[in-house]
Amino acid sequence: MTPSSDSIPSDRRSRKRLATRRAISQVADRLFRERGFENVTVDEIAAAADVGRMTVFNHFPRKEDMFFDRDEEARDTLREALRQRDDHVAPIEALRLLAYQLVAEQRPYVEFSTRSQDFIVTIQSSETLKARARAIRDELVQVVTVGLSESAGRGSADPDAHLVAGLLLAMWSVAFIEGHRAFRQGSNTEQAEAIFLALIDKGTIGLKAAMAGTSYA
Repeated sequence: MTPSSDSIPSDRRSRKRLATRRAISQVADRLFRERGFENVTVDEIAAAADVGRMTVFNHFPRKEDMFFDRDEEARDTLREALRQRDDHVAPIEALRLLAYQLVAEQRPYVEFSTRSQDFIVTIQSSETLKARARAIRDELVQVVTVGLSESAGRGSADPDAHLVAGLLLAMWSVAFIEGHRAFRQGSNTEQAEAIFLALIDKGTIGLKAAMAGTSYA
């Protein structure tokens, strides 16, 4: 998928590196979908992308990183949503608004389409990818925990921040899964998006009630 203009580096060397990374990722994505993640080797990806094996590893330390190639972008998006929120918007509300923004901008993290279904099917057919998806979720909990703590001027060991982050990621996971389930059943993107956002709204109401009186709600 094409990145936004804001994410394209201005210097030539960085642009070339980004183009190489994108080309490797696109080739890997195609091979994974065609043949299954477990059935594709790094050497085959390197050959198809016309780069050396070490070039692949310079951009992607693990094979699964080529599949979850937007992982770091998603982390940055969460961090920025908390750092750049208006002072009158509570952190929990800022992340609810982020869900609406991502849907409106048609970001790949919340895409409900035939293409995204292929992504889900590829994950479900690979134990390695399922394990990495679970690890990414745990890592995102830590990202949100730190972001929440910083937004409230507290240390990263704040138990309230850990609780909010864990519940938020659980809520987003359920909304994500149900949105994809709705698309599989009806092939209707707008309906899937509505279900995703409705669950985010419901979960946020409960989370705000649970955290009433804290800096996060």
